[in-house]
Amino acid sequence: MSGVKTIHNSDWRDGFLFLGNQLALDFLNTSPVQNGEPMELLPDFSALLRWFQAAELLSARDVGNLLQKWGKSARAQRTVEAFRELREKLRQEILAWESGGAVHHSTVDELNRLMADHPMRTKLKTSGSASTTELWFEPRQPEDLLAPVGYSAATLFANADRNRVRKCGQCVLHFQDTSKKGTRRWCSMQLCGNRLKVAAYAARQRLRAHKSRTDPTTSPQLAPPPTKLLLPTNRLAPSLIRWCNHYRCQSQL
Repeated sequence: MSGVKTIHNSDWRDGFLFLGNQLALDFLNTSPVQNGEPMELLPDFSALLRWFQAAELLSARDVGNLLQKWGKSARAQRTVEAFRELREKLRQEILAWESGGAVHHSTVDELNRLMADHPMRTKLKTSGSASTTELWFEPRQPEDLLAPVGYSAATLFANADRNRVRKCGQCVLHFQDTSKKGTRRWCSMQLCGNRLKVAAYAARQRLRAHKSRTDPTTSPQLAPPPTKLLLPTNRLAPSLIRWCNHYRCQSQL
């Protein structure tokens, strides 16, 4: 029996990225790109179960039971392939939806079928005098793992502000911007945020240097040489004129 919880830890958990602020987006991010090559983080049933445990959707006991019962069975591998196909279909759908497109009817039908075949359940929880409800699912067979992913994708399309759901400007990762201003353009500070900020700073410095070379109003100006004040002799004081005449006479002796 497993509940759906919000991820609050760091970006990486047990080799998986959790930076989307939404489960369906974290699911998309199980196929990142490294050094220009796509990486498959869900190659088999064991990796899929590790992702569910890292997302706090399965306990270690749940993982052990599923591995013991299904292990490397053909049914488990078919479920992994179904997850990967769903992921890539959701990727294309979310990219179009982020740009203002409507969700295709085929995707709506598929998500409705998944939620009907593998529904999330609701239970009541109490803590002192307060009561809350919590979603959960019971993973008895491999296909049951589709329940939280299908529900999360449907919730994303129905409830999220598409203007705050976007792909990182530097990589293939998706995220929901939960910042106050809603102006985040990078997946995380650790992965792309610092790189973007450094690039923006360098661009500003290059622009400032270019302006200083081409715009005379921004170039440093040399101070003009001091101006000599010349007065006509007819305006000199009489005593100064007498002193000059005396000096000239003395020099001629």
